[in-house]
Amino acid sequence: MILSPETIAFLMAAATMAGCIDAMAGGGGLITLPALMAVGIPPVQAVATNKLQSCFGTFGACVAYARRGHMDLKTYKAPIIAAFVGSVGGAWLLQRVDPSILAGLMPALLVAMAAYFTFSPKLGDADRHARVGMAGLTGLVGVVGFYDGFFGPGAGAFYTTILLALGGLSILRATAQTKAANFASNVAGLLTMVAGGHVIWIAGLCMAVGSLVGGQIGSHLAMRFGSRLIKPLLIIMSLALTAKMLLDPKNPIHIYLFN
Repeated sequence: MILSPETIAFLMAAATMAGCIDAMAGGGGLITLPALMAVGIPPVQAVATNKLQSCFGTFGACVAYARRGHMDLKTYKAPIIAAFVGSVGGAWLLQRVDPSILAGLMPALLVAMAAYFTFSPKLGDADRHARVGMAGLTGLVGVVGFYDGFFGPGAGAFYTTILLALGGLSILRATAQTKAANFASNVAGLLTMVAGGHVIWIAGLCMAVGSLVGGQIGSHLAMRFGSRLIKPLLIIMSLALTAKMLLDPKNPIHIYLFN
C-alpha cells in the first residue's frame, strides 16, 4: 500500500499525540487505530501496524519510568508474562475471523472506550491495600492482554484500572507497571502479526518515531503533573474519529457495514 507524504505526516502527528497520552493515562490506540483506518488501511492491517508503532512508544515510556524507580518488574513478572501470552492468543484469533466482524466491533468498542473514560472512577495518588492477590491480577491482566492482541485501544487504561482498583497501586506506580504489561502485549501481538504478513512497515516505522517522542514527553509529564486533564481529550478524539469512520464512504469500516 502506497501512502502519500501528507498521509505519513498525519499518521506521525497522530502517533506523537497518542504516545504522549498513552504514557500518561493509556488509551493512545483510541487515536492511532482510527487514524490508520481513516486513511484507508483495512482493519487487520491497521491493528498490526498500530502494534508496531506502539511498541516503540511503550518501550520508551518503560525506560523513562524505570530510570526514575517507579517500575517493579520483579514483583509483577507474572502479570507481564500473562499479558504477553494473552496477546498472542488475541492476535492469533484476529487473523482467523471474518474482517467484517472486526469492522462491526470496532466502532462499538471505541464508543465503549469513550464511555469508560467518561464514567471511570477518580484515580488515587497513594498506594492502598490490594483487593486481589497476584494470581488474580495475573489472570485479569492476561484477559486484557488477549483484548490488546485482538483489538488494542484502551488496553493501557484497562491495565491501569486493574492495578489501581484491585492491585492497590498509586496512579503513578500503576501507570508505570501498565507500560511494562502494555509493552509485553504489544510485542507479542506484533510478532504474531508479522508472522501473518499484515504489518505495513513504512507507516508503522514512521509512526514509531512519533510514538517514541510522544511517549517520552508523556511519561515525564505524568511523573510531574499526573494525567487527570487527559480524559476529555480521549473522549472527544475517540468519538470524533469513530464518527469519521462511520460516515466516510471510502473508509473500510463504512464499506463493511453499509455496502
